[in-house]
Amino acid sequence: MTKLSKSELEKQLIAYRHDFHQYPELANNEVRTTAKIKEILQDWGIKILPTNLKTGVFAEIGALPGPVVGLRADIDALPIQENSGVAFSSKVPGVMHACGHDTHIAALLGAAYLLKQQEKQLVGKVKLIFQLSEEDKEGALQVIQDGQLQNVDAILGFHNTPHQALGEIGMRSGIFNGAIDKFKVTLRGLGTHASKPEKGYDPIVALGAEINALQSIVSRNLNPFEAGVLSITHVNVGNTWNILPEEAFFEGTVRTASASAREIIKKRFLDVVNYTAKAHQVSTDIDWYEGDPSVNNDAKLVDIIKDETSKFAPIYEQEPALSSDDFACYQVATPGVYVNIGNGETINLHNSRFKANDGVIMAGSEFFEKNAIRLLKELKLNPINL
Repeated sequence: MTKLSKSELEKQLIAYRHDFHQYPELANNEVRTTAKIKEILQDWGIKILPTNLKTGVFAEIGALPGPVVGLRADIDALPIQENSGVAFSSKVPGVMHACGHDTHIAALLGAAYLLKQQEKQLVGKVKLIFQLSEEDKEGALQVIQDGQLQNVDAILGFHNTPHQALGEIGMRSGIFNGAIDKFKVTLRGLGTHASKPEKGYDPIVALGAEINALQSIVSRNLNPFEAGVLSITHVNVGNTWNILPEEAFFEGTVRTASASAREIIKKRFLDVVNYTAKAHQVSTDIDWYEGDPSVNNDAKLVDIIKDETSKFAPIYEQEPALSSDDFACYQVATPGVYVNIGNGETINLHNSRFKANDGVIMAGSEFFEKNAIRLLKELKLNPINL
């Protein structure tokens, strides 16, 4: 493996990131991305681990027995037509790295290179998890089911974040991101001519009543100090001006911080939808999908990560948010810490004009590298206490 200076490595990682950005791939379809990551790691002499998954890459660095620290980067893109104006914009119509996962890939590659240089000094092993399908299809659960988290003693991850100075690292103990649930409600009535509403059962009136009633759940059923959001994001009903339709539907998402808030909202949601539909003489089907739990950072690990990170980067106390990340699934199985790294940009994630600053790459690489080394040492000395 050719020895690279820090500036040479950064230049190479930026080139990799721009390549990934130009050829984004959606969840469970990250075929080119997977092949490219493998090629880079193999060129650096890093051991690729076997997997039954079609996409995603798992690799290992370390020659000595001891604890195992996992480092995770997500690799999928979003179904968005890019409008950022960057010179390396997506060449794939309707697909874009609008969440900056391309910078996460490059950052983990950088950490892999740096850790490989120190492989003989590592007091354990570092597992690299280039995770498929974070945006959809429960990629983290696929990774766990594939056995990739076995024997991992602790895991780290990060997300680039707008509206924060480049390179600043936000962290907190406990709840970091919210749990996510999805719902779709279908209402079925009896269609009729618009001039004869008494001859049918109108799903439009029922839909409107349900949407209004659902908006009172958070404000009237949750403790004001609990966090929860219920958002209806898609409504579809009818197709012309003079017919009351047979069917209507709406769908959306619930985000919560605590398990108790999650339970309360779901129970009240089911009651409101079912009883309101009955009151309007329409039938209803509820498709409720329980998604990822809350990202919940291990307090002892956060103390260690804060101490180590403060030596090389500015840190701040991150406010909890109700956005979600399936990194939470790893934390159910093993202690973990998830942080935000400022990208210095102002356009928010999941926007066609989003830009992720190249400066995030080395900041992320350093975060992964230095904290992996520190955690291996801590776990070696105090395996039970962590």
